[in-house]
Amino acid sequence: MVFSFFKKQPNKMPERPAARPRPVEPPPEAKPLDAAVEMPVKGPAEPLPDLEFSSATPIAPPPPRAPSKQPAAPVATPEPVGDDAFSIDDFDSDFTNSSVMGIDVDHDVDPLQSCVEQVVVLYANGQDAAARSLLETFVRSYRGLEGKRFWMLLFDLLQISGDRAAFEKLGVEYAETCESSPPTWSRAVTAAASATGGRAVNKIFLQGVLTSESALPVDELARLIAQKADVSVDCAKLIGCDDEIAAQLADLLLRARKQRLAVSLLGADAFMERLNERLVAGEAMHEPAWCLLLELLQRHGTQDRFEERAVDYAVTFERSPPSWETVKAAGGKAAAASQGPADDAYYLVGELKACRFEDLHQILERYSHPILDFSQVTRLDFISAGQLVNRLAPIKAAGREVVIRSPNHLVAELMAVVGLNKQARIIVPKS
Repeated sequence: MVFSFFKKQPNKMPERPAARPRPVEPPPEAKPLDAAVEMPVKGPAEPLPDLEFSSATPIAPPPPRAPSKQPAAPVATPEPVGDDAFSIDDFDSDFTNSSVMGIDVDHDVDPLQSCVEQVVVLYANGQDAAARSLLETFVRSYRGLEGKRFWMLLFDLLQISGDRAAFEKLGVEYAETCESSPPTWSRAVTAAASATGGRAVNKIFLQGVLTSESALPVDELARLIAQKADVSVDCAKLIGCDDEIAAQLADLLLRARKQRLAVSLLGADAFMERLNERLVAGEAMHEPAWCLLLELLQRHGTQDRFEERAVDYAVTFERSPPSWETVKAAGGKAAAASQGPADDAYYLVGELKACRFEDLHQILERYSHPILDFSQVTRLDFISAGQLVNRLAPIKAAGREVVIRSPNHLVAELMAVVGLNKQARIIVPKS
């Protein structure tokens, strides 16, 4: 007989009756507490049947638990709510490290430096009276050499404002307090300050090829020279001009030079080279352009180069050329003296307000060690200082050094505030 161990007869589940909802019975009526509860009386209790277990081993109760030697956990106290819930540790761990949101708190700020910055910011914004009032207070609060920076700032402010009486009086106080010689009154600084008169220098742009049909900038230059106003002529984008415009420009520049007017030419070197290549000795053509070239060489060239082209002019036109004059163009690059070469420094003049210094690119690229002369700059505002930082930063990154020469103390301190001293070497005159 063969038994099947895996096959199982199917067993059908018995059918269960469908569930029906039980009718809801009303709750029994409540009885008073003191009422007697009658229990139904039943017959004698029947004995329970004997229970049988499959295991013969009785189940023993668990042994008693030994007392724990661990100390009892401290009861957690509720955390304070409100101001008491704040902690410095939580702030340090949760505060963002973003450079935008992070605040650099310096607990070692020099109070003297803070006072200096307050003064130079006021002066840069044109609030001279407020800056002077603070300086007069600080020179008496910081006695001796500790406050020498305030003395120098006040000396420069009085010099620029032209108050010589207050300048001399301050010099006596300085000699007694600091036991050293005070700065002397400088006519050059006063002249530079009075030349601008608190006004920004007028700027004219000459660009493209100028002809009689596009002579509006030249007409504006003629009007300003007639008014003896300060003019800065940007020639960086000037490609050329016809003979009529060349004659007008040569005459205007000569007149301004004779009258010692503050007319500076920016970026004229490239235009001067193009003009020089155009003129050929022996070809009696474009005489006005020759006159313009000689005037530009008078301002931006050397005496040797000027005399060489002057001889070419005389041979070409059989006329006596203009002679070399040792002068310094006001507000522009210093002309060369007869004893030596021209100063390669780039001169700035007056109050520099909202200047973008677009003309500096050619100057910075031309010289391996550019020099910016600030001896005639009376004021530098924040916008100009920031633009100057942007112009000099690539030069510094390329490993070249730019020298800023002879700024007054008010301008030099502002340069340090904006970080310009990290992009250039600033040389302040010794007091």
